[in-house]
Amino acid sequence: MEQPGRIAIVGYGGMGSWHAKLLKSVKEAQLMGIYDIDPARSKAAQRAGIRAYESYEELLADPEVELLIVAVPNDLHRELSIQAMDAGKHVICEKPVALNSGELEDMIAAAERNHVVFTVHQNRRWDEDFRIVKELYEKETLGKVFHIESRVHGSRGIPGDWRNTKEHGGGMVLDWGVHMLDQMLMLVQKKPLSLYASLSHVTNDVVDDGFQIFLTYEDGLTCLVEVGTSNFINLPRWYIQGENGTAVVQDWDLSGKIVMVSDWENRDAVPVVTAAGLTKTMAPRTEETIREYPLPEVHADVKDYYRNVIRACRGEEEALVTHDQVRKVMKLMEAVFRSAEKNQVVTEIW
Repeated sequence: MEQPGRIAIVGYGGMGSWHAKLLKSVKEAQLMGIYDIDPARSKAAQRAGIRAYESYEELLADPEVELLIVAVPNDLHRELSIQAMDAGKHVICEKPVALNSGELEDMIAAAERNHVVFTVHQNRRWDEDFRIVKELYEKETLGKVFHIESRVHGSRGIPGDWRNTKEHGGGMVLDWGVHMLDQMLMLVQKKPLSLYASLSHVTNDVVDDGFQIFLTYEDGLTCLVEVGTSNFINLPRWYIQGENGTAVVQDWDLSGKIVMVSDWENRDAVPVVTAAGLTKTMAPRTEETIREYPLPEVHADVKDYYRNVIRACRGEEEALVTHDQVRKVMKLMEAVFRSAEKNQVVTEIW
């Protein structure tokens, strides 16, 4: 690449400063500066050696800036992204891209009329725990997969900033759900037949502080997507069941294992004593009928996300996070809220 992509960041909070840190190590990118409405954030950027624009208008008027990363509270995504695209800038918008499908369509329309790239920061497609599960699923290492569980657990509730307010687009569905549903769509790559969701309000009555989403597919595959913020004992990040075995990924440290059948013919089992009786059905398999394997090693570089967007801005390749993919994730989240509100299974998803 002859010249690095010239990028500016709108919003220098947690995610904005994270983008700035990563971009410094992407040789294909050049960080031109940031804009933040908070003077303290601007001063923090300047201390880090980053230019701080005095206004959003000044940033948009800079002809050197090609691409903007919009990293502000969720309710501002639509307005600032459209303003940037109308100024001829390409845009990466933080997730969730918008508060509803109507806002998203306004943003896509702005990209189309201005002939600019508009995409969303679905960076967790590069998470290595997800990539491990994707490899197991696609290679059918466990045989035909019939159930997948994806969960994130914590015990600190919702962060005490705008993320716990409804007007700013807070709550765990819009925070973590958008990532996990995007991962599931990239993994399974087919439309769910139905969806059922329940939301929790353990620490916050205004927005959801956790959820369970149950997806069912036409071929019998089921998926559980779950977030909890009041869990003091965490369940595994991933749990995958196939006809020939089970895999578990415990956490982001990639610990886990695969257990598979080695002898289908030997079905006999020694009964085990339970609390008040015997069971043969639930007796563990004997050692000679199963084998344990390590998880595959899968490496990913999230900086490839920025490289792809820069190349897309120059017409060299297509953006990996497409408008249609973003639409489907938004429709899924809207179906989650409908299902939870009515306590009903939803079949009209997109």
